[in-house]
Amino acid sequence: MSLNVVLFEPEIPQNTGNIARTCAATGSRLHLIKPLGFSVKDKYLKRAGLDYWNLVDITYYENFEEFKKTTGDSKVFISTTKGSKFYTDVAYEDGCYIIFGKETAGLPDYIHQEYKENRIKIPMIGDVQARSLNLANSVNIVIYEALRQLGFPQMI
Repeated sequence: MSLNVVLFEPEIPQNTGNIARTCAATGSRLHLIKPLGFSVKDKYLKRAGLDYWNLVDITYYENFEEFKKTTGDSKVFISTTKGSKFYTDVAYEDGCYIIFGKETAGLPDYIHQEYKENRIKIPMIGDVQARSLNLANSVNIVIYEALRQLGFPQMI
């Protein structure tokens, strides 16, 4: 049993490193869609992921189209501030994919259009000046809800 965390063109190495650490601790797979805003040899990326890199099942894709070929019939959600449903209002499935956008721009319109019915959001107070939560924090919030729904498989 596993979840798939997908980062679309991540830009900040520390976020990706922290997300990799979460994936290692939860048995989730990490998918990175290029271009990346950093080198995978970046010292900040490695520091944030600590010594967990060997525990992460990670796949790199040259672009979104290459990634899409891997999803098959699996359920795909996109996490966005433009979502109409809260992340707690959907039913996650084993093997589903949850896509998170790049830190500065989120996800492009063509991805929103493709998964319009599966857009989820993390609620925030109205009229807040902050546009969104930190990417690594957002991934943690959503992944742990999905794992809770699935009964925290293989976790102690």
